[in-house]
Amino acid sequence: MSDMKPMPETSPNSPERRRFISAATVAAGVTLVPGVMLIEVAHGRPEDQPASSAVRWGMLVDATKCAAGCDECVSACSTENGWTPVAESKHPKQAPQWIRKLELQDPLTQMETNLPMMCQHCAEPPCVDVCPTGASFKRADGIVLVNRHTCIGCRYCMMACPYKARSLVHEPLNDTQKPDVPRGIGCVEACTFCVQKVDRGDGTTACVEACTAAGHNALVFGDMNDPESEISRRLRELPTKQVRADLNLNLGVRYHGI
Repeated sequence: MSDMKPMPETSPNSPERRRFISAATVAAGVTLVPGVMLIEVAHGRPEDQPASSAVRWGMLVDATKCAAGCDECVSACSTENGWTPVAESKHPKQAPQWIRKLELQDPLTQMETNLPMMCQHCAEPPCVDVCPTGASFKRADGIVLVNRHTCIGCRYCMMACPYKARSLVHEPLNDTQKPDVPRGIGCVEACTFCVQKVDRGDGTTACVEACTAAGHNALVFGDMNDPESEISRRLRELPTKQVRADLNLNLGVRYHGI
């Protein structure tokens, strides 16, 4: 591995980049296929601890508690995962958006609603269906991820996502790289439900921690398959909606108050 050349800074779809990925895969002596988890690439996750279908990680967003002007969830996600928010980017139109705050207004009542929007971690993800390399994949526990080693930056998944939750890394990554959150220029990325935190047993995400610390308590994360979990209890108590429920994607993110 020590004599491997750095990835050339070429177009995401260039033949040079595809040849490099192929050569690097062979040199590493591994086969990267759908189902390989980002945490495996970063830390070599033990094979005897696979993601389990007995768990369905999900998030509840209570829009009635989401404060106008608050972006604690965005800042926390940026800090945890090493991406630059739109407000701080030198190229806002090309900035990644793992999570973003939306301000909605009812045209009839003029009532305003604030809520975060991120990857919805669909049970039937369109991004996975259209990916030509298998880089977009869904884990057994419902978390939808992108394998940066096989992503060719074609952006089909970005076009297929109904929630505009994915973005392409346009610029070289320097000081923002995190050792347990692999990112790469020319690759598509999105909210991962802080998979690195989930896999080390934290049981929560950076955005939920920040929202709770700010006193808003608008976000709840947990196992939707566990009837005793807080998120399951809240889902039983509150009326919730799925964004674009008509698409029948069975989302991992549910909203109350929209």
